[in-house]
Amino acid sequence: MSMYFVGIDISKYKHDCCIISAADQKVVSKFTVQNDKAGFEQLLAIFNSLSHPKDIRIGFESTAHYALNLELFLENANHSFMEINPVIIKEYKKSTSLRRTKTDSVDCESIARWLMTVEYKPHSKGFYHAYSLKSLTRLRDRLVRQRSFYLVKITNVLDHTFPEFKPFFHERLSKTALYLLENYGSAEKMARMNAASYEKLRSLSRGKFSPQQFLRLKELSANTVGVNNSIFDVELNSLLTLYKSLVKEIDTLEKEINTLIEEAHPHYMSVPGIGSLSAAVIYSEYGDISNFSTPAQMLAFAGIEPGVNDSGTESHGGRMVKHGSSQLRYVLLNCCLPLIRFDMTFAAYYAKKRGEGKPHRVAITHVAKKLVRVIYALERQGIDFNAQKLR
Repeated sequence: MSMYFVGIDISKYKHDCCIISAADQKVVSKFTVQNDKAGFEQLLAIFNSLSHPKDIRIGFESTAHYALNLELFLENANHSFMEINPVIIKEYKKSTSLRRTKTDSVDCESIARWLMTVEYKPHSKGFYHAYSLKSLTRLRDRLVRQRSFYLVKITNVLDHTFPEFKPFFHERLSKTALYLLENYGSAEKMARMNAASYEKLRSLSRGKFSPQQFLRLKELSANTVGVNNSIFDVELNSLLTLYKSLVKEIDTLEKEINTLIEEAHPHYMSVPGIGSLSAAVIYSEYGDISNFSTPAQMLAFAGIEPGVNDSGTESHGGRMVKHGSSQLRYVLLNCCLPLIRFDMTFAAYYAKKRGEGKPHRVAITHVAKKLVRVIYALERQGIDFNAQKLR
């Protein structure tokens, strides 16, 4: 049977499709389907009239959550599909025409024709598990950023009402500090704390909050240069409520993420420095490692490969390209910090790069590249990390 290439331009409410025959490389059909059950069944009917599922190659750009329902539908119908980085299609269009025409009809044909020029690498089966982790880890990341935002706002209020408070707690809002803010709020109320108040603080801190610290805090409260204003009290209470709500939601998300990543349990979780949350981000962003032919492709996906300029008499490297997932790149670089502390081979590699005159961030980037190569080897060979075999 004949082979067909299908390019689909994904939108929120509709999908534009272009089908090209491999035999003569001509457009067989162009049509639009709605992003609903009737539209999906219409698409499947057209595919069934063409050929067997294995002879139909489908591609579309990676467009966040808009393609998820279509992906699940195609998987259940035994059709494979390939997700494509939108940057690749954009560059392909530029290479085939000087015209700056962008329509859904043109885009879906560009996707189909690009699909004919590359090795077809369909999305792995059971991708929904990775997608679930991606949704949860990215939501957690957003909530953590919001939590940090509210901590800054709480600090701003304290700068007005009790500027000595955070320095007393070494510039961090510990569990004890938050308890004080929630139950007393103002410096005036903290100055009136009694022995019963101290017993509660001592119990909460498991004995770490000493009587001397308690008396010092009362002294600071009584002599603060802060302003006692009911408006600031209202603002502080509101911010603390929002902060506590985020802490609770983040904790719920982390429990679900830990459960999902333990079910998958990738081999790179055995690498020192890669905890369950970091492993979840790596797993969800990379997906099936078998889709990558080389570690270099994984580096490019994470955007930690260097730019290269090789033209005429000039040949030199550039800065990190920083394409791809910023969250993946951030996690990989962060994993390297404990890694160079607990693993001798990675520590020696970091020291070697520093010895070559490279700054800390550049040296850590080189360690991250080595880590990606290790992750690739562990998953492709199906083995856990063994420091003795690392070179």
